[in-house]
Amino acid sequence: MALQKNVQIKNRKARFEYDILDRYTAGIVLRGTEIKAIREGKAAIVESFCEFANGELFVINMTIQEYSHATFFNHAPKTERKLLLQRKELKKLEKEVKNSGLTIVPLLLYTNDKGLAKLEIALAKGKKQFDKRETMKERDTQRDLSRIKKAFNN
Repeated sequence: MALQKNVQIKNRKARFEYDILDRYTAGIVLRGTEIKAIREGKAAIVESFCEFANGELFVINMTIQEYSHATFFNHAPKTERKLLLQRKELKKLEKEVKNSGLTIVPLLLYTNDKGLAKLEIALAKGKKQFDKRETMKERDTQRDLSRIKKAFNN
């Protein structure tokens, strides 16, 4: 598989499971062949979440598959990876998570114009089961409305 210039790996499940309150863009500390594997599009953030340890933010459960052309110096697919944010953003996020029980979830893993990997994270509140049903109902209603509009315009 060829390396892609712009990579965008989305976490579609996050918008269904959580109410998104605030968004941040964070850099990721990567080792060795991880960036090459991301550029191949071999990463997944569906089951991942973010956690604080010693005042630093880490993304847990993010999978970056091993790079296909690497030797035995390849990276481990599921390790904690440190996220880079400004100190005031980190303090604000840590306070929100501790005080109000909110969660930090990754929404989008992408490469920017300079080729650096960035992770868009969100401060989120978990949805209850009835909220999820309501979201599904709204989605179905919007789909039906767009079908009717399309049929009406033709």
